[in-house]
Amino acid sequence: MTLVAGVDSSTQSCKVVIVDAATGAPRGASGRVSPTVVRSGRATHPDGTEVDPEAWWSALQAAIVDAGGLDDVAALSVGGQQHGMVVLDAEGRVIRPALLWNDTRSAGAAADLIAEFGAQQLAERTGLVPVASFTITKLRWLRDHEPENAARVAAVALPHDWLTWRLRGFGPENPALDELVTDRSDSSGTGYWNPATGDYDRALLIAALGHDALLPRVLGPDEFVFDTARRRIGGGAGDNAGAALGLGAKPGDVIVSIGTSGTVFAVSEQRTIDPTGTVAGFADCTGRFLPLVATMNAARVLEAIAGLLGVDHEELSRLAMAAEPGAHGLSLVPYFEGERTPNLPDATASLTGMTLASTTRENLARAAVEGMLSGLAAGLEALRGLDVPLERVLLIGGAAQSEAVRTIAPLILGLPVEVPEPGEYVALGAARQAAAVLGA
Repeated sequence: MTLVAGVDSSTQSCKVVIVDAATGAPRGASGRVSPTVVRSGRATHPDGTEVDPEAWWSALQAAIVDAGGLDDVAALSVGGQQHGMVVLDAEGRVIRPALLWNDTRSAGAAADLIAEFGAQQLAERTGLVPVASFTITKLRWLRDHEPENAARVAAVALPHDWLTWRLRGFGPENPALDELVTDRSDSSGTGYWNPATGDYDRALLIAALGHDALLPRVLGPDEFVFDTARRRIGGGAGDNAGAALGLGAKPGDVIVSIGTSGTVFAVSEQRTIDPTGTVAGFADCTGRFLPLVATMNAARVLEAIAGLLGVDHEELSRLAMAAEPGAHGLSLVPYFEGERTPNLPDATASLTGMTLASTTRENLARAAVEGMLSGLAAGLEALRGLDVPLERVLLIGGAAQSEAVRTIAPLILGLPVEVPEPGEYVALGAARQAAAVLGA
């Protein structure tokens, strides 16, 4: 049996799965055959919105040990959280802790970049309209707030780029910055890469950082490099692209992930350009595109109402299933933490349609599920408005395990819904990429 490994270095933890390469390669039109996991490991990451990348490296080493090591692994690939800013000096040293996707201090920098270039031009050049999540805004923040650190930047990487580089034996002891590599899916989340040409937009990088810097070479879907043990290493993937690959998603599929936040993303043959910024025009890691909508309010909506009712998630689901569709007019707008889609950062949640007849525990539970799903349905409508083909929903994430969510989702989303078995889909996607480059 030939083994390959996939890594998911997420915000919260690092997961490693080691799979049978023969089952890791996508199969048929949909690629929905699940890879056979032989063993796995994990380790936690520190909390916070800025993290020393060495913590990721330590966690990766611990997860590899927990998974039984890599001695018998022929190829691997790293998927990871998108957008995080890892800045390196000329000696390959990390200059400052990485700013993660969920660090919002660069919101003002995003507004400045939009004012300078215009939303339409930025969307056309990069597929994105800047928000605080994206790397370009973090570089502008660094230039404006830590100019001495900005001046030292010789190279800019993303979390999965940097981990791949370290796995290949590079770092402060071997600072070959020109050996940094990445893939198109993670590059598409920086705000200075053009998904139409496949090239970096150096003018935007310079406008953000204040000077040019080395950027990782973008590997194609079947390209690979080697580590010190001569294992093949794929280009890796951003987390959403890795999940799409792990699920075997194809054009027409839209993945709805209901975790702490919500994401709605689809596999498309055509790139999208949305000057409103609602849809991020990401690329995927196979040569296609992955237009994506993010919402702030997802599973925590259910947690909030379950807490209010004093029940666990199973009982909340039972209550919601006992109510009629529409909850007798009771409606929850679930903007408990503001909202990103639509862009209403200061919005609050509201409950309307309260009458003596409608205000019951069952209807409140139903309104919570319907309200949360309606927010995600708005993401589907945004994709549909850009002519992204939508044929079925693949529903994943913690809240997808709720019977009420699974039952109500087709009614609210307006598409057939399939709920795959729970799995580490980002890591499985990375393993599938490793299996593919092994056969290249």
